Amino acid sequence: MPRIYLDHNATTPLVPVALERFTAVAASTWGNASSVHHFGQQAKAVLDDARAAVAGLIGAEPSELIFTAGGTESDNAAIRGAAEALEASGRRHLVASSIEHEAVLQTVKALARRGWDVTLLPVGQRGVVEPDALAAALTDRTAVVSVMHANNEIGTLQPIAELAALARSRGALFHTDAVQTAGKLPVDVQALGVDLLSLSAHKFGGPKGTGALWVRRGVRLAAFVTGGRQERNRRAGTENVPAISGMGAAAQYARQAATEAAPRIAALRDRLEQGVLAGVPDTAVNGDPAARVPNTTNLSFDRVESESLLIALDLEGIAVSSGSACSSGTLEPSHVLKAMGYPHPRTLNSIRFSLGGSTTEAEIDHVLAVLPRLVTKLRSLAAR
Repeated sequence: MPRIYLDHNATTPLVPVALERFTAVAASTWGNASSVHHFGQQAKAVLDDARAAVAGLIGAEPSELIFTAGGTESDNAAIRGAAEALEASGRRHLVASSIEHEAVLQTVKALARRGWDVTLLPVGQRGVVEPDALAAALTDRTAVVSVMHANNEIGTLQPIAELAALARSRGALFHTDAVQTAGKLPVDVQALGVDLLSLSAHKFGGPKGTGALWVRRGVRLAAFVTGGRQERNRRAGTENVPAISGMGAAAQYARQAATEAAPRIAALRDRLEQGVLAGVPDTAVNGDPAARVPNTTNLSFDRVESESLLIALDLEGIAVSSGSACSSGTLEPSHVLKAMGYPHPRTLNSIRFSLGGSTTEAEIDHVLAVLPRLVTKLRSLAAR
């Protein structure tokens, strides 16, 4: 039975250049990058090369990049670090969209329990934050605004440059979680006008457990791991040099591959989406059909529980998701679809298909051949 992987928003396979770099560095460059001797300086040189490569992916200066353990840590570090650095100024108000990843939502909720004021911005059924909503939420006490570049469940892109300009006009810092855009679309921190930006290596073909946080020069950020002086005194601890080197190789690859692959992947996504809408009755697309990353579609299947369909597809060798991998295994409705105002059944009957560079037309056609039969069967069982 062929195995078809359509869950690239959860994680991506290591690209060959990242695997080769990771294994080569793990075998030969095992020094501590903080050591001053030859072996340590070898490791530091690897870190410097990787930092330059990752910075190049987002149009940044290498000196502004901090390596982390992934997107969740980067989000935590950005929001907690910036908020704590501004706490003494009296700015104790945080703003985030209501459809952020849990890494952001749980962080602002934790700060709310410590006395911070938090505003969650509404979105409509397009899944887009309106600039007017942010303008109305901002106050002179707003410290940090966090709005993701693209949503992980529905793929919708946000008007980050406009939102960031509004936040900065009121003296607030702006953070964006670019985990789902870096490596899929060109990302430029200067064009976006943000102050902080989060990345995760395994979303663009790098190793798991590795990420980065870009911090605009001059932005104060409290240390989020204390100890030694690694990562410019902001994240103490010996760096994972092999994994970071793999992230750098993946970033170099993605910088070119993202632009080249996007049209082909978008065409396959559209082929899948149009085929489902035409071949399976009572289906609909969730979110803005235009302003989104090229690889993602989130589809609602009326009268079908998403978990049942996910399992049925997996038994046919097709891997998809019902939402964020970090929230899988729960029976809770999607907080993203709920925030978008969809009725309760629709928050429970939607499936995310996220394609990647390895996805083929034959795989999409196989999914379209299998899916109608599975949905018909599940609907018949539910009707009994």
